[in-house]
Amino acid sequence: MAFDYQTLKKITNQAIVDGTITDADIANTTVTAAKIDAGAVTAAKMAPSSVDLGGPKVTGSVAVSKGGTGLTGTSGAYRIVRSDGGALSNDNHGVASIQVWTGNGTWTRPSGVRYIKVQAQGGGGGGSGHGEGGAAGGYTERFLDVTGISSVSINIGGGGGGTYYNGRSGNGGTTSFGPYCSAQGGHGANRQANHSGGVSGNAGGGQLNIHQGGGFCHHSYSSQSCANTFFGGGTPGNHPQGGHFAHNHQNHSTQGTGGSGAHFHGHRGSDGRPGIVVVTNYY
Repeated sequence: MAFDYQTLKKITNQAIVDGTITDADIANTTVTAAKIDAGAVTAAKMAPSSVDLGGPKVTGSVAVSKGGTGLTGTSGAYRIVRSDGGALSNDNHGVASIQVWTGNGTWTRPSGVRYIKVQAQGGGGGGSGHGEGGAAGGYTERFLDVTGISSVSINIGGGGGGTYYNGRSGNGGTTSFGPYCSAQGGHGANRQANHSGGVSGNAGGGQLNIHQGGGFCHHSYSSQSCANTFFGGGTPGNHPQGGHFAHNHQNHSTQGTGGSGAHFHGHRGSDGRPGIVVVTNYY
């Protein structure tokens, strides 16, 4: 039969006996993706294990739009795959660090940090004589997305000064984390009424804003179980033999607690404790 070029052009896959054309009969690059119809190569036409994804013949990465990750490596241990709404990436996750301020300063966003938890405690009010105690400062907590924030100023409220019997003790100062949240200081003894303990400070700007312990009144001799804060308890109790005992040990207490009242008229109440800011950084 004479050679018919037009007939040869019309050879289909049904006209080819299985196995008669091998890869050795095909020159390199002669069969390209452009020459293969969509769906022409199906799973039924591939022998088991014919495609080895673990072998060196597979390069690059599968795009997200094709069901892959678009990633070629893990970029280190203990990382997660994270989406930005378009691409995927290998990133750190969890807690990055914890920072504490007991004096004024500036928080600067660490590299890779996306969220923070702020805990701010106002300063405590001062105590007076004869058991009249100052109040604890307010307390606030807030979570912030800081991807667009580079730094924040921090102000720590001081503690109110202690006085003698029936004296108006000093109020605690306000603690703030920039414009985002703040905790007011507790009032000193006798600020609202004579012979009365101070009223605790308020707070604002956080997802949690609370008052804390108020001060004891006349004839009560410790703020340890009263003018407490989220972070802990106040100064130790008094006895006449101890003299200015509470005042002398006022630093042995938690930030933001109110000062305890002294035992007698001639003994000085303890100062309130300054506030504190704790920032937990998250990837």
